[in-house]
Amino acid sequence: MSLAGKRVAVLVEQQYQEMEVWYPVYRLREAGCEVVLVGPEAGKTYPSKLGYPAKADASAKDASADRFHAIVIPGGFAPDYIRRSEPMLKLVRDLFAQGKPVAAICHGPWVLCSTTALKGKKVTCFHSIKDDVTNAGGTYVDQEVVIDGNVITSRTPEDLPAFVVAIIEQMQKG
Repeated sequence: MSLAGKRVAVLVEQQYQEMEVWYPVYRLREAGCEVVLVGPEAGKTYPSKLGYPAKADASAKDASADRFHAIVIPGGFAPDYIRRSEPMLKLVRDLFAQGKPVAAICHGPWVLCSTTALKGKKVTCFHSIKDDVTNAGGTYVDQEVVIDGNVITSRTPEDLPAFVVAIIEQMQKG
């Protein structure tokens, strides 16, 4: 099933993990999605950990959850910056509240720790933030990908194939 007509937000901020942005971007585009890079400022270029540029198509303050069918939160150090931005957090909270897929990989669940999305959910993440995830109300498990309701989580770049398949499957369901 094609995901034509579906729109996905991929969050970008400085120090993102390259594969955790670009692998989902390209795979979701291949599935027919319109992918929008959302950052704190539209038109600003955010460098990855290795300096690879990602130019935000839209600003979080101007992005409405109603316009998206899912959101992807990459890892790297970007989540530490993303969670400092109230408009970025609002977009995540709103998509979660609407029951749309909220997908976070590696350090991405740090962003979810700043929302209520993890409360009572089974989740995975990079092992160094499992205490943060647990303290935010999640139950940590060490698995390639975990789906609990509309929350999809994975551990590392090595999990990207299963992570993106899970996002696509969840979008196909609803």
